[in-house]
Amino acid sequence: MMKLTKSRLKSSLLCALATVSLSYIGLVQAKEWPEDNIRLVVPYSAGGTTDLLSRKVADMLQKELTTVVVENRPGAGSTVATGQLARGGRGSDYMLLMASPGHTIGASLYPNLRYDPVSDFAFVRNVINIPNVMVVPSDSPYNTVAEFVEAARSQQLTFSSPGIGSSVHMSGELFKTMTKANLVHVPFRGSGEALPALLSGDVDVAFENMPTVYPHIQSGKLKALAVTTVEESEFLPGVMPMRKAGKGYGLETYETSAWFGLIVHKSFPEEGMVKLQAALDNVMSSDEFKKFLPQFGAEAGEVVGDDFRQFVQDEVQKWSDVAEKANLKR
Repeated sequence: MMKLTKSRLKSSLLCALATVSLSYIGLVQAKEWPEDNIRLVVPYSAGGTTDLLSRKVADMLQKELTTVVVENRPGAGSTVATGQLARGGRGSDYMLLMASPGHTIGASLYPNLRYDPVSDFAFVRNVINIPNVMVVPSDSPYNTVAEFVEAARSQQLTFSSPGIGSSVHMSGELFKTMTKANLVHVPFRGSGEALPALLSGDVDVAFENMPTVYPHIQSGKLKALAVTTVEESEFLPGVMPMRKAGKGYGLETYETSAWFGLIVHKSFPEEGMVKLQAALDNVMSSDEFKKFLPQFGAEAGEVVGDDFRQFVQDEVQKWSDVAEKANLKR
């Protein structure tokens, strides 16, 4: 009788343990990404293009996933926030970073960074691309890229930027190295100082972001000689791409833009990546997002995942080469 009781007791305990185990497995399986709020880190101060884009994406993403909190962490041309993400650790499964040309340009200017701009991250997708525009003052004697290059090869001319290492600066350096033009860079503390110098004719040319110069092109205060992207911009019909406008002057392969995209730590969960990319697809295909793009003169990005990674890797190499030729490495 005692043996029977022990047997039954043992059987009951095993059944109870099995039930608990199954319940635990069920609870584990029920936990799906995201379980917590998502943080979208902006590696620049509030108010700029990166910040405005990030807040729009965050607002739309949380309709698809969960609460998305935007955090501004400016410093050292975006490398401060990027370095913090690269170190990973607690919370990195819920941290996104809105990367921009600063991500690749920073790596070319600061070779001793404590992170690798490609291998330390996983790449979600490119969100938008904004052309830079080669512009000159309205009373400039140069009306074409060819005329400008001819002049810059025979005399010293100047180009402005909102700061060393910006996409505007590096677009000018790329132009300079490809055309062998005699151009001197004049850096300012932001577009708020650089633009008036251009408008007044204190500098000869700039390779500015579309949103900064578009109103002044429309008003006739600036002349657009070329856009820096491969294709013509729908916002500046009739303004040729640089590689076409500068054909015969070494610019046949010229291409650059102010691109923006989401990256995460390399340990980011695969389930999270799949869900995040699907959510972004929904965001970017929405009418709300499409209506948002014109304020930046932007086009929706197309490269995703490994293709985005390859794009970033190519950008790092391109800007590293430009920085080397321009003696900009630090």
